[in-house]
Amino acid sequence: MTSAIEARAGLALRSVTFFALWIAAVGCASGLSSDQSLFGVGSGGAMAGQPAVPTGGVGAPGGPGSIPFGGANGAGRAGAFGGTSGTSGASATAAAGASGISSGALGGVGGNNASGASGGAGASTMAGASGSNGNSNGGPIWMPKPGVTWQWQLTGTLDTSLDVEMYDIDLFNSSKATIEMLQGAGRVVVCYFSAGTYEPDRQDSDELAQTPLGSVLDGWPDEKWLDIRSSEVRDVIAARLDVAASKGCDGVEPDNVDGYDNDNGLGLTREDQLDYDRFLAAESHKRGLSVGLKNSLELVSTLVSSFDWALDEECLQYDECDDLQPFIAAGKAVFHCEYSTRTNGICGEAPDGFSTIIKNLDLDEFRLECP
Repeated sequence: MTSAIEARAGLALRSVTFFALWIAAVGCASGLSSDQSLFGVGSGGAMAGQPAVPTGGVGAPGGPGSIPFGGANGAGRAGAFGGTSGTSGASATAAAGASGISSGALGGVGGNNASGASGGAGASTMAGASGSNGNSNGGPIWMPKPGVTWQWQLTGTLDTSLDVEMYDIDLFNSSKATIEMLQGAGRVVVCYFSAGTYEPDRQDSDELAQTPLGSVLDGWPDEKWLDIRSSEVRDVIAARLDVAASKGCDGVEPDNVDGYDNDNGLGLTREDQLDYDRFLAAESHKRGLSVGLKNSLELVSTLVSSFDWALDEECLQYDECDDLQPFIAAGKAVFHCEYSTRTNGICGEAPDGFSTIIKNLDLDEFRLECP
């Protein structure tokens, strides 16, 4: 026979079981989801795009409910309420779980679009080195090396039959056709003019006659020294260079560029001469003309870099040939003339590298060459 205590315990168990079944039935009838309970509904729904916030389950005995925090950019959600505390005995007391009130962590600020790195500046292209001036035929300025063969004829009927590399002829007395004929035969043509004296029979003599004139040249009674400091003189000489370029000359031989070293009657100084000679070289090069330094031995070491070659008269006669060595050392030709009618005492004495010829004072077609 069952005791009264056992009977009461069985009745209590059946009551609890019935109560649990009643709660489940009510939950279904109320539309509660399976993860919600009548006593513990999670507060605060999930934000858009966030997982559903779990509702509080059955709390551990006497324990607080868990407190989930909001995700990025989400507002804080209330923590799930604790479920009923399970106690021994016939009845259960619902213990409130701790409310979740902590704010969710603020979402991080989205990064701005980073600006693209500025393109580096492109490397600049180098100017090429400036090319040297070309001559009237479109080629480079003539720069003769030591040993070039040549003929120097300023008077008489021009002898064009010589097999030489360079002809030095008079600028005013030679036509463009003659210059072209020589060039057609493979000759380089240098055109002679006086750059430091007045001559009465030149086509521009009247212009120079209006400028200050100095003393008469020794041995040349019709010529007078020019004041090379004068702008008017320089204008006339520049015009002569224009004539040389227009006729197609390959180079020029400016004569009488040592007035400072003579009794000039104008008080010309060494500095005046250097300035003028550099003017001649620069203006020649502007027009594509090769230019030689005539005599002026005391200025050679200073002017060798400005001129393309040298021409000297009688350095053997006056024992001055050593003064021209800077041109040879620079790889530039020295055109050397001695006045005589024979080769004895000249050809054996001429310095190595010099282009030596023998002429008469008239500078006509007569010519002797050292072997």
